[in-house]
Amino acid sequence: MTRTTAFILKRHITAAETGRTACDYLAEHSALSRSAIKDAMNKGAVWLGRWNGRSRTRKRLRRATTELRDDDILELYYDPAVLALEPPAAALLAREARYSVWYKPPGLLAQGTLYGDHCSMLRQVEKGVGAAYLVHRLDREAGGLMLFAHDGAAAGRLSALFQGRSIGKRYRLQVVGDLAAVRGRRGLIDAPLDGRPALTEFQVLSYDPAHNLTTLEVRIGSGRLHQIRRHLDGIGFPLWGDPRYGRGNKNDDGLKLVAVELVFQCPFAGMERRYRLAEEHIGF
Repeated sequence: MTRTTAFILKRHITAAETGRTACDYLAEHSALSRSAIKDAMNKGAVWLGRWNGRSRTRKRLRRATTELRDDDILELYYDPAVLALEPPAAALLAREARYSVWYKPPGLLAQGTLYGDHCSMLRQVEKGVGAAYLVHRLDREAGGLMLFAHDGAAAGRLSALFQGRSIGKRYRLQVVGDLAAVRGRRGLIDAPLDGRPALTEFQVLSYDPAHNLTTLEVRIGSGRLHQIRRHLDGIGFPLWGDPRYGRGNKNDDGLKLVAVELVFQCPFAGMERRYRLAEEHIGF
């Protein structure tokens, strides 16, 4: 059976219920078929909380034959609409010893939700190269370069680079209006966001008068929530296709914001790494 409405099932396993497989247990208590349960497991919608002797861990459960133990907490976050989604495919651009660089297409989440992770960038990286750790994020609507670590120590060192603003990030975007006519071809937006300093440096590449769109590249000296989108909208030039900020800037093609370059001193090789996205992935 496949249910057409979303629901959440949480069960605290008792001693009398131990020894059964997670798949059989969920099929009995959810009225879903075993094949539907397996699909939900594969796509990251099932969670297992388990005491490890010191604390309780909580992880996605993908193995249908896992036997339940006393005091386990089994959770199913079932949404058929989410499970039916077909995510766009990411692309591996560079594979280093302890990290890799990928292209994230627009519309792909950086990481999953309680209802699944098959539509997430992190899961695609895991399936492509094995263990993966998220060290930074891109908005779902944006595309571009993302860096992933492949062991815990590497994740810590790369995350420290992002937190210490030691990674140069460059983005290409389109905004509504003739930015150069008002602000010049180069400029700096210095406007705090959420009570914290935020700097956005821009350089105009071109202006399309037929569509009233300016193409530019920006560098940010900080990483506030939706910083680029908020800063450009704040000076009267909202991003083309932004579903959240701006007026008169919506379109059917999506947000025109792409992370095109990452530059940093590799904490392992001790040399500068520069990764630039090919024009074919940028599209404008």
